[in-house]
Amino acid sequence: MHPPYPPRRRRTGRTAPFLKLLALLLLLSAAAGAAAAWWQRNLPNRDTIVPDYGAAHPVFYLGRQLDGEARVREANVLLTLDMIRAVLGEDVPIRYEADSDSVILTTLDRVVRLRTEALTAEMNGEPFELTVAAETDGDVVYLPLAPVAALYGLVAEVAEETGIVTLLKPGQAVRRAEATAEEGAAVRSEPTIKAPVIETIEPGEEVRIWDEENGWYRVQTGSGHVGYARESDFRLAEVELVPEPERESPFLPWPADGRKINLTWEAVYQVPPDPAKIGPMPGVNVISPTWFELLDGKGTIRSKADPSYVAWAHKRGYQVWALVNNGFDPDRTTEALSTYESRLHMIRQLLVYAETYNLQGINIDFENVYTKDKENLVQFVREFVPLAHEQGLVVSIDVTPKSNSEMWSLFLDRKALGEVVDYMIVMTYDEHWASSPVAGSVASLPWVERSVRRILEEDGVPPSKLVLGIPLYTRVWTEKKKDDGSVEVSSRALGMEAVEKLIRERGLRPVYDEDAGQNYVEYETEEGRHRIWIEDETSIRARAELARKYGLAGVATWQRGFAKPEIWQVLHDTLEARP
Repeated sequence: MHPPYPPRRRRTGRTAPFLKLLALLLLLSAAAGAAAAWWQRNLPNRDTIVPDYGAAHPVFYLGRQLDGEARVREANVLLTLDMIRAVLGEDVPIRYEADSDSVILTTLDRVVRLRTEALTAEMNGEPFELTVAAETDGDVVYLPLAPVAALYGLVAEVAEETGIVTLLKPGQAVRRAEATAEEGAAVRSEPTIKAPVIETIEPGEEVRIWDEENGWYRVQTGSGHVGYARESDFRLAEVELVPEPERESPFLPWPADGRKINLTWEAVYQVPPDPAKIGPMPGVNVISPTWFELLDGKGTIRSKADPSYVAWAHKRGYQVWALVNNGFDPDRTTEALSTYESRLHMIRQLLVYAETYNLQGINIDFENVYTKDKENLVQFVREFVPLAHEQGLVVSIDVTPKSNSEMWSLFLDRKALGEVVDYMIVMTYDEHWASSPVAGSVASLPWVERSVRRILEEDGVPPSKLVLGIPLYTRVWTEKKKDDGSVEVSSRALGMEAVEKLIRERGLRPVYDEDAGQNYVEYETEEGRHRIWIEDETSIRARAELARKYGLAGVATWQRGFAKPEIWQVLHDTLEARP
């Protein structure tokens, strides 16, 4: 009898190879996928690109493209003023004056004036020829590289094949690297091997290195292109040092022997001083007569100079640094400082006067000036100093202590002025001025010290340039009570001998005011209470000691006519005392 169903057959091994094959195929497929992914991930991009800089002559500094473009006239490069400032700094002393189409460039020993579209320029007043003129395009000013390079050391390299202009700053240390990869080192648009190639650097060729990040250098090639290259494809080469411009020997202002300046001003009004009536002033080595004054907006300078006074001063061994003021007229000053022509007119007159009267220096005293004229005053000084030095003149400028007063203080850029002048005289007096609503010292010692410290610390004026101004006058204050209970304050200025006489006649006994650092008296009359903070040996000695404490260049006293004879020896002994 047969079973109802056929017997079940045993499986054979014929399906096993198929499964193995399938597994192998899957494995190979996965491996191929992984290999493709690895290949895709690690295969360098071989595509090349030509960067579009949007300009025929793009300009690069520190590996970054600057706004705008250069102009190249055959071998002559013209750069915008903004480009030059981007490299040399916003405070580079280059100034464009649209009214006269002039560009003025200054250093400590040179003043260069360019006129747009003109090939003749001036340096220290002497004409010279340019190969290409300055240009304007709307509000954009283009300057020829040659005078900028000569004065400030700016370097501009133009790549012939690309037209790219690379700017280098004098004194700059630039890292360089040499390509070592046998197949050449790829410079790419981004720091990844998947980025397209801008340029391939052959073995032995060098690039400049501007930055590095995650195993990549940001480099600039000899053709001017900037991109990224792997650090492993290079070895560091010698650092490139951009040369500084050649400088003439710096002007060494008097005194060069380490002595302290001991200057006193000679206030000259309607009647000139009679030197025969001036007694000995031991220690004084500079006298500054107030001879020159700005008369109008055109820059006319009036002179009250006296050759007999100069002869007397020289016979005594004094330097003569004549003072020029602005007449303390702000509108006149604005006009006179506003153009190159009017500033140059002032400068030329001062130089002629200095030569005519055999002066050794000029002391600039511009006061009551609008804050808007701050830059113009600096420009005047920048243009004056090189020409004055060429004539052997010492240039000093008078500044007030720092305050928030526009016409008295804020118009003075002490930092910029201190970089140019030989000496800066800080007029540390009139802490309480003639019409002050409150009685007080003309120059209390703590106020004087704070004023000096602020200029040294905040404006960076070197102590070797700073001269301490010292008052030889004081104010007699009168405080009168009014019917409404308020106090009316008035004052009058007196010299040292007049104050001594007043104290003696009234039988007053001075007491020392610790807060002010000077002697003090007060007395009553029917007019009210009178108060005097006295300038005498005590206060003068303290101020001279302050000048020594901070290593200042010396002192300047306002003014000779207020002094008593004994004060000169006190001042001299304190200034020159050995530690």
